Amino acid sequence: MSAPSEAVEGWVALGSMAEVFGTRACRSMKIEEVQIGLFLVDGQVYAIDDICSHGNARLSEGDVDGFEVECPLHAGLFDLRSGKALTAPLTRDVRSHGVRRDGDALFIKLAD
Repeated sequence: MSAPSEAVEGWVALGSMAEVFGTRACRSMKIEEVQIGLFLVDGQVYAIDDICSHGNARLSEGDVDGFEVECPLHAGLFDLRSGKALTAPLTRDVRSHGVRRDGDALFIKLAD
């Protein structure tokens, strides 16, 4: 897959759904120096910072149940829709990023 490219109004093109996810439901990508976890749940794509706010673990490597992802290092849960920390030992949320689809093309807008 080619590197993401800048699009209009701060949206970054990631590629097609097949390029981004293939047969997986989770993916980690570095976009503008930020490690992003992309999650496909019930046909919707959600994007949050991929590095846990509690420890140095990739959330995209954790177990997903509905709209929650479990950190593989300490088992805390984050909400994929908002990045909100849901359970101990997590005390800080991760950022949630805007995602949009145009046909089969996927775009992301990084949160400030």
